[in-house]
Order: sequence, then structure tokens, then C-alpha cells
Amino acid sequence: MPPKRLTVLGATGSIGRNVLKIVDRFPDRFTIGALSAHRNMARLAAQVEKYLPAVAAVGNERGADELAALLPPDIRVEIVCGDAGLCRAATLADIDLVVTAVVGAAGLPPTLAAIEADKPIALANKETLVMAGQVVMARAAARGVAITPIDSEHSAIFQCLAGNRREDLARILLTGSGGPFRTRPAGDFATVTVDDALNHPNWEMGRKITIDSATLMNKGLEIIEARWLFDVPLETIEVVIHPQSIIHSMVAFKDGAVIAQLGVPDMKGAIAFALSDPERLDIGQPAPDFAALARLTFEPPDMEKFRCLQLARAAGTAAGTLPAVLNAANEIAVYAFLDGQIGFTAIPELIENVMDAHAWVADPALEDIVAADTWARAQADRFISDSSLTF
Repeated sequence: MPPKRLTVLGATGSIGRNVLKIVDRFPDRFTIGALSAHRNMARLAAQVEKYLPAVAAVGNERGADELAALLPPDIRVEIVCGDAGLCRAATLADIDLVVTAVVGAAGLPPTLAAIEADKPIALANKETLVMAGQVVMARAAARGVAITPIDSEHSAIFQCLAGNRREDLARILLTGSGGPFRTRPAGDFATVTVDDALNHPNWEMGRKITIDSATLMNKGLEIIEARWLFDVPLETIEVVIHPQSIIHSMVAFKDGAVIAQLGVPDMKGAIAFALSDPERLDIGQPAPDFAALARLTFEPPDMEKFRCLQLARAAGTAAGTLPAVLNAANEIAVYAFLDGQIGFTAIPELIENVMDAHAWVADPALEDIVAADTWARAQADRFISDSSLTF
């Protein structure tokens, strides 16, 4: 069997680097056809030199010039820019699987382009389905394109549903660690620093998703993603806080049976499964040491303390363009917090203000979703720069 040729969008991020570790471990199974990065040109240049892709996609022309200057003259790679560049990387004729691991709304255009090019997708960009899940899944179904989740929770659900009848499903139980502030009183949130919020107890992730974990927005986005990925009503999806992060998610069936997927908190397991499904690769990762763990605990999420989870469920229930607005406002808020423009408690305040100001479209076309995303980003920026508001 010839090796599977991959496009890795977001190759310099946490997920992308772990994908390449799997490629390194199985060079006879995988090769690289295209890579992308938004800002880290030095790391991308090193990856291009090592994997010799046909295409390297970057954020803009400045990044393209920087990458070209970093590469030795004997390296031949087509350097492309922006959304068009990501779409080019996602639709190369000889690509067998597109790994979408870019952060935020940038994942939507190349994912749709890959679907139109009949490329199977390993999806680590939850924002694509949060923004436009109905559109994306309908187009994938129409063309028979498989979308396999990489997020550990959705990979777990995918695995738990395998071999079971979808009509027997009763509930999806999304587990989450609770983040770094699970036991911190809400009254202390005003003093949270960026370093505090980036200090996740269990997982090593990129900066944006780590902040989402601290606010529990990641669980809210995962609820909406799961609704579309598995075609289930939103109200059947629950969040369960599981501090040990050993159970990655569970599925409950109508006879009371619950199937859980367990593993150590390391993304390589979910990534390897997405790359090789239905086969399982020996990635050298141990099973959990249950005797050492001694116990696994569970608790409900504190919806009052973690308002982002409330906002996400409200957006998912309303549907239409509101999830795209939620996602866009959250991206702006998270980066504003990381840049020191707003405090930690301002993140849900800013998102709620943007959602309240939105003229909701109940049954949007793709262009309505894109317009809502653009509007929400501009509105969030306006709120941040408005000196009369205290965020």
C-alpha cells in the first residue's frame, strides 16, 4: 500500500507538530504534500526542509517573503498566501487526507474547499463546525466526504459510537478537566493573569485553546461541534467535569449502558486514530495506570462561575448566525486578554455584549455566516476600543 499523503494546515501549532511526530514514527505510512503556518516562519521553514512538501501556505505576502528568505536555494516549494493559499494546499490532486489544525475561523474556507475536492478530512478545528456546521456537514454528506474528528472528546465519541446504532443513542457526555480554575472562587477571577490562565493542569495545547479551557468556552464550542458532527439534538449533549482527564468522553444508550473511551491525556492518540482509522497504530503511548490513579471523579460544571459555557449553549440553541458571532467574539476577546487589553472576567462580558447587539439570522446561507463573523469581529473591536465601557 502506498503511503498516505497529507496536507497539514496549522503545521507549526501543537496539533500540527504532533501530527508530524506520527509521520516521523511511520515514514512508510505517511508523507507530506503541503504544510501551512500563520506566523511562525522559522518553524515552518525547518519543516519544509525536512518534509519537502510541494506547497507551503502562509498568512500573507510578508510571511511568504520571510519564508522564501529562510529556505535554502535548492529547496523547491510553491509558497502561497491567505485563504486562497490554504485552499490550494487543501486541494492538491495527490493529497489523500487534509488535516485541518489551524486556529479559529480560518479553518472554514480550506475545509469547504477540501470537501469540494473530495478530500477526506481529519478535523481539529472545532470553529469550522461551530460557525457553519449545518452547511459543512451537508456538503460533506452530499459528496460522500468523511470527516474524522481529532479533538480528544469528539474522537472519543466517534470511537464509542462505532458499531452501535445511532437510533439507540440517548446522551453524549462530553468530559472536561475543568481547567486551571475549577476550584478557584469566582470572586478571585478579577486577579487572573495570562500566566495563570495558560497553566493548564493536564493538557499541553496552544495558547488560544488553553484560554478557552480556562473559561470553559472550549466545552461550549465542543457542544455545538458535537451537535453537527454526530447529528444529534443539542439538548442530548451534556458536559461532565472530570479532573483526571482519563475518560475523554462517553456515550449513553437508551438501555442505560454507557461506553467510555479512556486514555492518558495526550493528543497523539486521537491524532493517530484520525490518520489511520479504522486501524490503530502502535505509537508507543501507555494505557493509564489505574492502580496509581486510584479513583476517577466527576462533577457538574459551575454554570454561574463559567459564563462562557452558558453563552455557548444559548448560541447553540438559537443556532442560525449566533454561533458564528459567539465564536468570532470569543476569538477577539481571547487575543485581547492575551495581549493585555482586557481582563479575564471581561471575556464573557465582551462576548455577551456582541451577541446582544447581533441582528440574528435564523436560516443563514454561507454568505450570511461569513458576514456575521466579520461583523462580530468588528463589533468586538469597537467595544474594546470604546473608553466608556469597562472591560
